[in-house]
Amino acid sequence: MNSPAKIDARFTSTSPALRITAEDMAKLRTVVERYLEGSRASAAEQLELELDRAVVVSQREIPPDVVTMRSRILFEDVETGRRREATLVYPEEADMEQSRVSILAPVGLALLGLRVDDTIEWPLPQARRARLRIMEVLYQPEAAGDFHL
Repeated sequence: MNSPAKIDARFTSTSPALRITAEDMAKLRTVVERYLEGSRASAAEQLELELDRAVVVSQREIPPDVVTMRSRILFEDVETGRRREATLVYPEEADMEQSRVSILAPVGLALLGLRVDDTIEWPLPQARRARLRIMEVLYQPEAAGDFHL
């Protein structure tokens, strides 16, 4: 398994606005604390930077086209045109065979809080970079009224 990509700080200043629910914020702060030591420390640090720049909204006020935790989305690599469907999950729920992408994976971290049609350039492992665009939010827990997830 590849180690998390080292993230260049300039990406946070040029990235699209990041929207997150208060409930996701609290849970993700716990993820940061849990993973700040060890092999995922770099990813946890980058998550912390992203959380620090986030605009926090209530579950009932988050727009339905925003990627929240446990959202299922369709996104595209702008350079290759490759489209992929994935569900954004907490690290312990990740399962690539079921397209469940961890928030600590470079792609998962890149997608959090974006809206449909947002594009972000994000570093990936092995010194690669990707330009990712949110095509569609296929399922968002908050829009479905699933506030307990």
